[in-house]
Amino acid sequence: MSRAIVEEPRRPQSPASTAGRRIRVTDLVKEFHTQFGVKRVIDGISFDIEYGEKIAVLGRNGAGKSTLVKLIGGVEPPTSGSIDIGLEMSWPVALGGGFDVSMSGFDNIRFIARLYGKPITDMIDFVDDFAELGKNLRLPVRTYSSGMRARLMFALTLAIDFECILIDELIAVGDQRFHRRCHDELFVKRKDCAMILISHDIHTIREYCHKALVLKAGRGRVFDDLDFAISIYSSL
Repeated sequence: MSRAIVEEPRRPQSPASTAGRRIRVTDLVKEFHTQFGVKRVIDGISFDIEYGEKIAVLGRNGAGKSTLVKLIGGVEPPTSGSIDIGLEMSWPVALGGGFDVSMSGFDNIRFIARLYGKPITDMIDFVDDFAELGKNLRLPVRTYSSGMRARLMFALTLAIDFECILIDELIAVGDQRFHRRCHDELFVKRKDCAMILISHDIHTIREYCHKALVLKAGRGRVFDDLDFAISIYSSL
């Protein structure tokens, strides 16, 4: 589904167009070869996400959360298992990759617009307004701070009509005003989107997520009871 990149409400998909469409992760395994041998970072994880569902991914540092997002986003290939993508998936929002750092912000916007078939002028206007980078968009991305890159990536993600958004703790990027804008764009204007959300913000998880995947040492289990999932996470 396409839309103009302007300040208008996101049109929800009809039930007929989304019926039976999902993301399905089955027996997912990811191993890395290290100087100490093979390290299994993701160990047999399975879960489904329907259109409109939001799943929280909970776990302590090193549990495999960011690796899982990279696998689902196609940044890393799995060692075994399958990922069936039945929804239009965003890139992993918080990784900060995907830019040609030798190109300017404007040139990166033009490239993404062409790649996704979006009107270039409308997309530039949206990203320029949302990211608030001003004249910095004329500069090579390599000159940006990590916060500036995050603003650019977040704005680019919102400019594409993704059906599922991958987020790795980017909600807290920027100052409080920018934080509120990101929150409104994600959870109000795009409330019908599916979402995979890595966050330590328990309030946000309780308010917006439908279920949670709790990870420990690469293994995980999905809980429909968020309070129970959060209590397990708190005890890890």
